[in-house]
Amino acid sequence: MKLKINKQDALDYHEQGQPGKIEVVPTKSMDSQLDLALAYSPGVAEPCNEIAKNKEDVYKYTAKGNLVGVISNGTAVLGLGNIGPEASKPVMEGKGVLFKKFAGIDVFDIEVDSTDPDEFIKIVKALEPTFGGINLEDIKAPESFKIEKALKEQMNIPVMHDDQHGTAIISSAALINALEIIGKKIGKVKLVVNGAGAAAISCTKLYKSLGVKAENIVMCDSKGVIRQDREGLDDSKKEFATSKNLHTLSDAVKKADVFIGLSIGNILTAENLKSMAKKPIVFALANPTPEISYELAIATRKDVLMATGRSDHPNQVNNVLGFPYIFRGALDVRATKINEAMKLAAVKAIAELTKEPVPELVLKAYGDRTMNFGPNYLIPKPLDPRLIYTISPAVAKAAMESGVAKKEITDWNQYENELKSRVGADQKIVSNVIARAKQKPKRVVFAEADHYKILKAAEITCSEGISIPILLGNKEKIEGLINQYQMNLSEATIIDPMDAATKDTIKRYADIFYKLRKRKGVTNKECQKLMQNRNHFGPMMVEQGEADAFISGLTKDYAQSVKPSLQIIGKAKGVNKVTGMFIISSKKGDFFFADTTIQLNPTAEEMVEIIDLTSQAVKIFTNKPPRVAVLSYSNFGSSSGEVPLKARKAVKLAKEKFPNLVIDGEIQANIALNPSIQQEVYPFSEIAEEGANTLIFPDLASGNIAYKLLMELGGASAIGPILLGMKKPVHILQIGTSVKEIVNMTAVAVLHAQLLNKEK
Repeated sequence: MKLKINKQDALDYHEQGQPGKIEVVPTKSMDSQLDLALAYSPGVAEPCNEIAKNKEDVYKYTAKGNLVGVISNGTAVLGLGNIGPEASKPVMEGKGVLFKKFAGIDVFDIEVDSTDPDEFIKIVKALEPTFGGINLEDIKAPESFKIEKALKEQMNIPVMHDDQHGTAIISSAALINALEIIGKKIGKVKLVVNGAGAAAISCTKLYKSLGVKAENIVMCDSKGVIRQDREGLDDSKKEFATSKNLHTLSDAVKKADVFIGLSIGNILTAENLKSMAKKPIVFALANPTPEISYELAIATRKDVLMATGRSDHPNQVNNVLGFPYIFRGALDVRATKINEAMKLAAVKAIAELTKEPVPELVLKAYGDRTMNFGPNYLIPKPLDPRLIYTISPAVAKAAMESGVAKKEITDWNQYENELKSRVGADQKIVSNVIARAKQKPKRVVFAEADHYKILKAAEITCSEGISIPILLGNKEKIEGLINQYQMNLSEATIIDPMDAATKDTIKRYADIFYKLRKRKGVTNKECQKLMQNRNHFGPMMVEQGEADAFISGLTKDYAQSVKPSLQIIGKAKGVNKVTGMFIISSKKGDFFFADTTIQLNPTAEEMVEIIDLTSQAVKIFTNKPPRVAVLSYSNFGSSSGEVPLKARKAVKLAKEKFPNLVIDGEIQANIALNPSIQQEVYPFSEIAEEGANTLIFPDLASGNIAYKLLMELGGASAIGPILLGMKKPVHILQIGTSVKEIVNMTAVAVLHAQLLNKEK
């Protein structure tokens, strides 16, 4: 499903809170007068003096070695064209966010008000003392070729125009693998490139480096085939001009083995595709509309091997597979440039990684356990955690071997561990859950659909293909809000339990509820009244199989919201009490907190069930065994009291019941999360090696306070509360939950429904 972006949503995203998408965050303590004196005057003079003696010490005492400048003049922005430097800034900030997210690289974005290549070159060259690398972005051809060439020659830090080389590297890896699959030799294939901009020229040059023969390449632009007899060709196009008797794209693709599209949508026709050679390779990379649609290509020829720039089809050629990791490797060896050897190393690393067994985490994220090297899997997926420690070391080694590295890496195992820790290879839970939910969206009932936040979350989850929304509430009010905020919820179903149209359903639901609760003091008439309440009606839809999951709680007390679901749907088989869990994601990793919402003061025996339910959930979300800490104010008997005794007993009982579970306690929260202290003071701890990722609180007060403090103090994001132990998916929000958090919870609910469906 194609994601539809609402204009106001995009504007609000960039405007609300602190405008923009980036900020500068200190990496050192700034809490005392001494800290300030060390950070600035007079302490800052010491590193300044050291750098003045030896310029290379700038890497030792400043952020230069992990800082990339993303620089543009806004002359060729996305599909927007020459919109100017100010208008390009949101894109450059976005590029910076991707650098940080995928490779832990910091970015300053710089928008230069100059279209003169010589002036632009002079400005960027003067910035060399600031940055460890330069990522040129969205600069139009042919000026981009001159700019990059000059800067690479004049600067002693890596420079790369990603629009050119990113697509070239990723598509080259896909091409190598595609040719291997169909059994064709790269030196013999006839290749047609449609497009002659920066990306097309760079891609074609790299294909030549891989072995495509110059005489087998035909390049087309908006005027047709680029021929040697055409007047006014610039140098970049002259390199690929042909003398063959070809004039149009239709002429060029006849009997061609490979079509590479870097141009405009829908320019390659079905007839063109039919005229290509056996087992044709088609990379239609125009975005968002490919040169030929995936559906049309597959319907036209069963033997076509297809890639696009879109995420909703197999084989997405996405630059994010390349630039973060290429710069990561280049920065880590202080490379003076990104050369051909480094680009080819990245190509090879990406191509080879595709042939490795796909991690379970990725299989689950994309909902395809059959994913392996083949026609529908030519390159790795963007969420693959192996990318950073596969591509970056390959690039770093190539830099060292080709003589452009100023620093050597000797311990590659240690380097791999450093790469994982830089970005937290496991910190992709939210993305993973959403990706898995998209594989098979479910019907989700939203109880408070007359609230803007719920409707906005329903719209997002519907447009992203996460859920099929069922909206409960007054139809007129809901439709009024949809119209007021111009939401697209045409695929949603609106149901008003108070409307006369639901009279028969209310009676049917009431009869079912009466059978469940008739010995609990309720009459059938009271049941009919209760069923008009959305927190009763929604769970009954789920219980009767008329919906798959239920979301409520945004405007009502948690206990009040969850009670009807417990009465109607009830607990899963073998579960005595349900549990509330939060996933807290921070720079240090992903952590699981329980119980945070349900059990007020559980006994040691009840804590064992909390441990069990939470541990099962952790395995589902991470595909790894949990490391459980049972928390207290005491460390392994250091203090007495009811809480330490209860925690100690819970650990003992859990170890007896689950002998393979990695668990320890009672232990203080800070010690549980700090393996260094444990290894020094408590080396016997079962969680000393890596620290805990699953925290079991001794009572509701401590768990609830802990996660709410973390959320308000900042630096962490949360998914929750996730209700564990229910027979069917029910998740109750906290009052004041944000739209983003509702979307995340909806994805969790859909994933929960998918897993239950598999168990049947």
